[in-house]
Amino acid sequence: MAPLSLCINTQTPLVQFLGSPSGTLLDPISRDPTNLATLKEGVDYRFSPGGVTRMVYPLVRRLLQEKVVEDAHWVALNPHAPPVVHLGGVTLHNVAIDGERMAGYGKVKEAIWGRIHEIDAAEHHDDLFWSDAFSEYAYYNRHTAELIRGLDAQYDFDTFYVHDFQQMAVGQMLGTLKPKIFRWHIPFDVSVIPDQWRALLTSYLDSYDVIVVSSEKYADSLTALGTKTRVVRLYPYVDPADYSRPPRSDVASAARRFGLGPTDDVALLVGRMDPIKGQDLAVDALAALAPEYPRLRLVLVGNGSFSGSSAGLGLSKGARWRAHLEERVRAAHLESRVVFTGHVGQDDLDSLYERCRFTLLPSVREGFGLVAVESWIHGKPAIVTRSAGIAELVEDGKNGLLFDPGEPATLARAMRRLLDDRTGRLRARLARAGRRTALRCSIGEAVRGERALLRRLAGV
Repeated sequence: MAPLSLCINTQTPLVQFLGSPSGTLLDPISRDPTNLATLKEGVDYRFSPGGVTRMVYPLVRRLLQEKVVEDAHWVALNPHAPPVVHLGGVTLHNVAIDGERMAGYGKVKEAIWGRIHEIDAAEHHDDLFWSDAFSEYAYYNRHTAELIRGLDAQYDFDTFYVHDFQQMAVGQMLGTLKPKIFRWHIPFDVSVIPDQWRALLTSYLDSYDVIVVSSEKYADSLTALGTKTRVVRLYPYVDPADYSRPPRSDVASAARRFGLGPTDDVALLVGRMDPIKGQDLAVDALAALAPEYPRLRLVLVGNGSFSGSSAGLGLSKGARWRAHLEERVRAAHLESRVVFTGHVGQDDLDSLYERCRFTLLPSVREGFGLVAVESWIHGKPAIVTRSAGIAELVEDGKNGLLFDPGEPATLARAMRRLLDDRTGRLRARLARAGRRTALRCSIGEAVRGERALLRRLAGV
């Protein structure tokens, strides 16, 4: 078959720009494409933390390498970036809207997020889709769709691949009969959707040819909503080649920089600073276990999301949540037992995985939970919330340990099982089985599923 021309749309950009000494990089008047190969990572730009970099980008790279795709264009919200950026075989197109409209869009986006994750009561947002702020959400989606339509006129895309709820209106606004895929990344439970939202949500979702979700329960819930679009479950994925086992000297160096002693028992939690990630449950579990396990340390890796950064929507929830956690740590007198690392580079992250005894995924709700897969790749056992999509891949006591976030004491009990495993047999058994499970979430499996989906939609 002939390779496809693919247009991808996400809210979070693949690359966030940090500026340059000359200031020319961020010149809003310049329309010249920027070649990322001429810039320095960590100085001029960084890859966005999270699933866009860990999941979507590796897929695009592999589809290009295997000639499934010959031309990839990626449209994302990135107000502090050049309009066009070249990255290998991918062309990044950056969307910008003014601050007032951004604020309205951010308000609606956070309200949808909060309701779906059951942070906010349903009645607080019953009339969300008829609010003034919703006009800015619609404007952002329309602005994005118009950019994509212009690109389609130029490049004649075969397929559009739109990612996550922030962009769900784009498919309807494109006004094209070409195949459109929508990937829903966050949890989906029809029972928490306000009745007033359902007709509009369904109309957006029905504008796509296929909806891809991360677990069977989300597929069942979308079907219960009443969408007529075909729903497909494809597990999220990472590329194992992006991870490495660092030498002992690097692990020891990273441990010293983060204040970890050679005999500390390290519990590692990797996730952005967000109430939904359940870092507070981990702090409370540490408080319960600390007297009995004096060498137990909790390492919290992560900053806020793109939405909370100055490069994105400028929302402050990440900073507020970290301040809340720090106060919780002080109240429990655990200052010497909890390490906040903020964002770390891949080398340090690999070292922290290597250094830890086990990892935690304690989210109150979680679309999937790729950090558990990362843990398995590094040969570490994972304690996983039953509220994560990945929980359907975890057999308690066989390839991981499960706990109920609604019963916080169950997290401390799971941690105790691994801390009391002084021979290491349980941890080793869980890690071995976890490595096998991780294969189901590998880039190889993803490419097979996504390639078949793209070819079927393109009719080739």
